[in-house]
Amino acid sequence: MDKNIPQKFESLYDLHKVFGLPKPVHPLVSFINIRDIRINPDELSPTMMLNFYKIACKTDLCSHARYGQNYYDFREGGLVFTAPNQIFESPDDQTNSGFILLFHPDFILSYPLVKKIKEYGFFSYAANEALLLSEKEKETILSVFKIIEEELNNRIDDFSQDVMIAQIELLLSYSNRFYKRQFITRKAVNHSILEKFEEVLDQSFNNSSLLEHGIPTVHSLAEKLSISPSYLSDLLRSLTGQNTQQYIHQKLSNLAKEKLSTTQLSISEIAYELGFEHPQSFSKFFKKMTKTTPIGFRESFN
Repeated sequence: MDKNIPQKFESLYDLHKVFGLPKPVHPLVSFINIRDIRINPDELSPTMMLNFYKIACKTDLCSHARYGQNYYDFREGGLVFTAPNQIFESPDDQTNSGFILLFHPDFILSYPLVKKIKEYGFFSYAANEALLLSEKEKETILSVFKIIEEELNNRIDDFSQDVMIAQIELLLSYSNRFYKRQFITRKAVNHSILEKFEEVLDQSFNNSSLLEHGIPTVHSLAEKLSISPSYLSDLLRSLTGQNTQQYIHQKLSNLAKEKLSTTQLSISEIAYELGFEHPQSFSKFFKKMTKTTPIGFRESFN
């Protein structure tokens, strides 16, 4: 096994085998008690990739989980979400408490959730952006997990899939609510991120940076802040009402207005200075943002 290549698990059966667990009772969904995991280090790469959605509830973790260069302390308990085919660090063999819900995209294929699940941005958050749960919230999440576990282990019938998917939807709705609460209760931290974002954005919009790198992207800004693009957009939306892309475009539009109203630069020169390859692209963008053309905007000041 090449330790430099993420180990991909296509089936729950293979994952259960490597984790030292009994065979899964359902081919497309599995509920795992973390304390039951017995990993053989020789059979596991440092990183792994699942062909499943993963929702992990860590209730008493004594170590740290790593995502890239960031560390996140789960000792207070929290939820981590992973979408299919995302790379993340493999667990170690240390005994921790909590539960893992795994389900294949095919499990929700004929249900509205198959489309709605893509709206939950937290499936793209990094591990250090996990959902911290209060004791009351933890009780709520564990009560939903309990229903899923009982349904999976005690009564597989014609209604089991409907019941489990309803519980997964409830779990995601609660998680969405609790993340909104987390954005509010961690305002000091979030405003610090917003200030850093403004600083990075200003640096990205100076003339030399725009000429060299072009208009900043959501991914490039998130990378400079060491947070995931999805988390950055959701955080900005909670603080400003705009996601990252909208925030970038608003900044670019304001800078264009400034240049159009205070300089004698031509439309082509302004487009070039703002990182647009073609004046037509700049004009189209400006009209979309302001409902008027660059020339029309400039003439309104004369």
